[in-house]
Amino acid sequence: MSAAISLPAVLDLRAAEPLKAQILAVRGQPLTLDAASVERLGGLCLQVLLSARQTWAGDGQALEIAPASDAFTIQWAAFGAPALDTDPQGHAA
Repeated sequence: MSAAISLPAVLDLRAAEPLKAQILAVRGQPLTLDAASVERLGGLCLQVLLSARQTWAGDGQALEIAPASDAFTIQWAAFGAPALDTDPQGHAA
């Protein structure tokens, strides 16, 4: 069984705690994060997403962020975050 979460348009300070709770609620199963609607990515939500990637990799589960909007991809890279995994198989980077 796998889970999917659609990320909100604005991933700012107010979105960080709900995002963390939403992600942790599906821990233990493959996860796809749909970032197609993201217009703004803040540092705290970036940390939540990076932590999720690390947690899922440690658990041996796939975590994929796809599709991703241009804004999300540009802002992700601007923070100097590791390359986004766009592998359709969903293997964690």
